[in-house]
Amino acid sequence: MSRHHVPGKLWGVGLGPGDPELVTVKAARVIENADVIAFHSARHGRSISRSIAAPYMRPGQLEEHLVYPVTTETTDHPGGYQGAIDEFYAQAAEVLAAHLAAGRSVALLAAGDPLFYSSYMHMHRRLADRFPAEIIPGVTSVSAASAALGTPLVEGEQVLTVLPGTMPPDQLAERLAGTDAAAVMKLGRTYPGVRQALSQAGRLDDAFYVERASTGRQRVLRAADVADDEVPYFAVAVVPGPAPTTEIPLTRHGAPHSETAARPEVSPRPEVLAGEVVVVGLGPGSPQWTTPEVTRALAAATDIVGYTTYVNRVPVRPGQRRHLSDNRVESERAAMALDLAKSGARVVVVSSGDPGVFAMAAAVIEESADPQWRDVPVRVLPGVTAASAVAARIGAPLGHDFAMISLSDRLKPWDTVAARIAAAAAADMAIAIYNPASSQRRWQVAALRDILLEHRAPQTPVVLGRDVGGPSESVRATTLAALDPAEVDMRTLLVIGASTTVAVDTPTGPRVYTSRRYGPQPTTYDATASPSASR
Repeated sequence: MSRHHVPGKLWGVGLGPGDPELVTVKAARVIENADVIAFHSARHGRSISRSIAAPYMRPGQLEEHLVYPVTTETTDHPGGYQGAIDEFYAQAAEVLAAHLAAGRSVALLAAGDPLFYSSYMHMHRRLADRFPAEIIPGVTSVSAASAALGTPLVEGEQVLTVLPGTMPPDQLAERLAGTDAAAVMKLGRTYPGVRQALSQAGRLDDAFYVERASTGRQRVLRAADVADDEVPYFAVAVVPGPAPTTEIPLTRHGAPHSETAARPEVSPRPEVLAGEVVVVGLGPGSPQWTTPEVTRALAAATDIVGYTTYVNRVPVRPGQRRHLSDNRVESERAAMALDLAKSGARVVVVSSGDPGVFAMAAAVIEESADPQWRDVPVRVLPGVTAASAVAARIGAPLGHDFAMISLSDRLKPWDTVAARIAAAAAADMAIAIYNPASSQRRWQVAALRDILLEHRAPQTPVVLGRDVGGPSESVRATTLAALDPAEVDMRTLLVIGASTTVAVDTPTGPRVYTSRRYGPQPTTYDATASPSASR
């Protein structure tokens, strides 16, 4: 290297635990500007580090793929496993040294933090005395695991001990027994020994297992519930410190009192991560109709459960698991959600519209009555239901007493459906009709019309709202006599007017309302016959 030649700089780039959004601003800038991107992988060739960094790389960058000769397998190297690894590090260092000597900057990628159980440190020792080097710290998997658990690992004066799972179980148990909190790294094939050590130290009941923290494949379980053959290397066993006793001032009418009292946390630490099921309504279509309360619940969830069409409306978030199913397995879906929550997951079950209106709330609450799920918390968060959305688009056809009836006879016999339609029609209430038809079920709309005509005038206003809030939204008014079953499908909601329902034509389209007063009504303008009857 000549006296005037400027060598390249070695960057040890911490990428965090897996979520590309946890890469620091500085790390992203260095990755983008580096001449060479270097990364390690096992012989299978898949590099987690490179996949995390990929969004920040630019076309044309040189890449150095450093492939370990061995990971857990045996080797015929004369020096054994350690000899093979030492030789690999020496050779890898020289590959990077060639780039640095030529004046190229090298970003050596490291999952988590470069100096926290990372291969970067081996390159640093071999290169930092010859070339400029700088380390960019990253979020460790321990921090990500703590965030996934949603509970502090240590508080106050407590001590956290980080341990490798490769330690002999007896030694590991001794360390675990002598610390307030612990994180055990390097799991994979070591997990049976780690579980043994946790049990031997009396910490197994307090321990949790976090797999691939912050990624879309994240799993959080109690350490005792994990199958030994399902543990990857990128997992952490975590033992949070004991819940501290908090000193709080006693108050009378809001004023501080001179005494103090020790108040423990409301729940003992093992229950901090108790799961729950939250059943939410996304609204009928538009994201604007999803309430802030529901949005917060979705963001906090570890698991999203629901009918495929509705789950696909939920934004994908790193670390969340999505459980999709068809629309005919409500009870099974509810049971799965409760099982996940029983294991500590924060589960959100999604419905369209409002979850309590012909949706998943009833199924979840019914299943939760089983004694096996009695202790699982269940909450229901309301949403804008399709009837309200359709009504709002055309005025106020549900402005007085009204009924909601599902035309589906999948869960109740048609005789029951017909009897309820007749009763609501005889009571002179507006009726919102859900699930009016499907590809296999078309005849019920004509039957509905015939039953209603026994009680309602032919000119009774009828509103057809299809895909309200969605890209193919249409809302129009017609009359009961003119209702054409061929125009109705599963995505349509019908509103059948009462004797006090009025349709009015306007330059911007029809308006339909049901008066809140009985007695003589204003003239019913034939909005349904106007060219503007469709919105």
